[in-house]
Amino acid sequence: MAPATFSRAPSAERIAALAESARAAFPAPFAALAREVRLEVHEWPAEDVLEELDIEDPYDLTGVYEGVSLTERSADWPDPPSAVLLFRRPILDEWIDRGDVTLAELVSHVTVHEFAHHFGWSDDDIAKIDRWWE
Repeated sequence: MAPATFSRAPSAERIAALAESARAAFPAPFAALAREVRLEVHEWPAEDVLEELDIEDPYDLTGVYEGVSLTERSADWPDPPSAVLLFRRPILDEWIDRGDVTLAELVSHVTVHEFAHHFGWSDDDIAKIDRWWE
């Protein structure tokens, strides 16, 4: 597949639309569970997020789940809204560096990965079935 050409880098709105498409494709029962999560695109991860995750280079973080996973909530949990945050600049950098996936594929992958945390999966759980980064 020939790489796409752009006169300008894809916008945060374009990435958000791709992420929403990925969420819309979730099978039942995940689709219903995913609707409660805010989905946002930011240019960069916040400094406090990088510090909390012990990440020095902001290009190393393409997305993050903020909230309490469904598997850790109790019946009386005062559910603060959960959020999946995607980071535009690190996503675009990885997309260009990889050169072997479409932007839609990369955004979908990052979106699914972060929603997996909402469903209660750890990074190790995800890595067992997702060999994307190899």
